[in-house]
Amino acid sequence: MPVNYATPAAHQLFPVAGVRLGTAEAEIRKKNRRDLTLVALDPGCTVAGVFTQNRFCAAPVQLCRDHLAGGKGIRALVINTGIANAGTGEPGMLAARETCAAVGALLGIEAEQVLPFSTGVILEPLPVDRLKGGLPAAQADLKADNWHAAAHAIMTTDTVAKAASRIVAVNGKKVVISGISKGAGMIRPNMATMLGFVATDAGIAQPLLDNLVREAADASFNCITVDGDTSTNDSFVMIASGQSGARFEAGSDAGWDEVKAAIIAVAVELAQAIVRDGEGATKFITVAVEGGQDSSECRKVGYAIGHSPLVKTAFFASDPNLGRILAAIGYAGIADLDVGSVKVWLDDVLVAEAGGRAASYREEDGARVMKQAEIMVRVDLGRGNAAAKVYTCDFSYDYVKINADYRS
Repeated sequence: MPVNYATPAAHQLFPVAGVRLGTAEAEIRKKNRRDLTLVALDPGCTVAGVFTQNRFCAAPVQLCRDHLAGGKGIRALVINTGIANAGTGEPGMLAARETCAAVGALLGIEAEQVLPFSTGVILEPLPVDRLKGGLPAAQADLKADNWHAAAHAIMTTDTVAKAASRIVAVNGKKVVISGISKGAGMIRPNMATMLGFVATDAGIAQPLLDNLVREAADASFNCITVDGDTSTNDSFVMIASGQSGARFEAGSDAGWDEVKAAIIAVAVELAQAIVRDGEGATKFITVAVEGGQDSSECRKVGYAIGHSPLVKTAFFASDPNLGRILAAIGYAGIADLDVGSVKVWLDDVLVAEAGGRAASYREEDGARVMKQAEIMVRVDLGRGNAAAKVYTCDFSYDYVKINADYRS
């Protein structure tokens, strides 16, 4: 079960004018489950995305980058689960192109106006005929209030669907933001999550949206780790339909700060939901690193702690074997780190200072915190004013079971 997270009810996910979603059972890999999602966008939408930095990136990722760069105006997204269409060479690229062509023919748009996304097993061919066979049902299901269904249809090993919505009033207009994400394992994105989609009815100029999607990813999906693996298919896409009447051309425009904050809040909620639903997770851990010379080195330390199997298994066992945290800080890659200036806390319990165990630390205090479902690890590097956060989870027996049996 996820750590302190439940999927919002359908009525809590607000329609975004100009965006319709439909789902279908295409039997991509398994029967009797929704595994195909079609998203239709009205003319005038602006779209931006960031994608995995894995060099074995999937064919859909490559095609998404090409279509976004083509400048023809994105009018549809198509998402399948079950098969990732990664590690599939030229046949995989042909399957992705065939998918886009089929969606284009169905919706009366160009293939280059379609963004394809796949997630699931790597190194297996995409059954493109089954995917195309499911498209008419997905088209027939297109509705503005279908976010809840779409959140379920993009799941793989997720135990819950992940979604979030916000409404913010700016300049006398109501702006809606809704989003969905999926992911539970192979999570240490170098840009985003396995799959994430956020839409708003605000109008956002393309250069501003391009900056926002990167900034939102850095504040959310770039701050999470379940197992330290960067997927071949990571994609985070942002859509702005402009149908609320609120329009933003530059970061200095009135109301932009409020809209930007709400969009980033949705992205953070979606990213944290992935960690809360991490494969086999029983605890949600925030690693807050401060006192760095820049945010990059703070993030290095945060990821060193968040990636460490030794740290994560100690959290699972509720064992305050906290020397493992010090070891992770030490190998994070800060060559001139003065360990005598470093301080470490578990929640409000000071654990380490002056290069060793804090004089005030008691084992029973550490054990008390380690038993909690949500834990804060705070690290002060004592060398500057920068800070960063990383969100992670523990490693349990179930993580191994889930991934050992993934293809069966």
